Amino acid sequence: MGTAARPSFDTDTLRRAVEGRTPETLLSLYTDDAEIRVVNRNAQPSHPKVLHGRDEIADMLTDVYNRDMTHKLEGCVVQGDRAAYSESCEYADGVRVMSESMITLRDGKISRQIMIEAWDE
Repeated sequence: MGTAARPSFDTDTLRRAVEGRTPETLLSLYTDDAEIRVVNRNAQPSHPKVLHGRDEIADMLTDVYNRDMTHKLEGCVVQGDRAAYSESCEYADGVRVMSESMITLRDGKISRQIMIEAWDE
């Protein structure tokens, strides 16, 4: 009697969504009750921006991926129910943004994410 394989995180879909600027595809990688904590210059570690559920996450992804900028997935590592990835972005005017994400997976989808962002000033 074999054991059922756990769904794995789809890194190919992650790359296509990030680099193709398709927030709908990226949103498909999140659980319905997912949570994202964003830490950056405006949302510091003691008061991160917290997004709850697919609707709030969809709003953020739509905003970010509809901007006039490029996105590149620099790397992604998956180990068990954890993953991490780096994303680099560049606005049309040359301003660059870097983000690092640590994620918790449930059934092959993102259930929790901590994203740390830094950008040119």
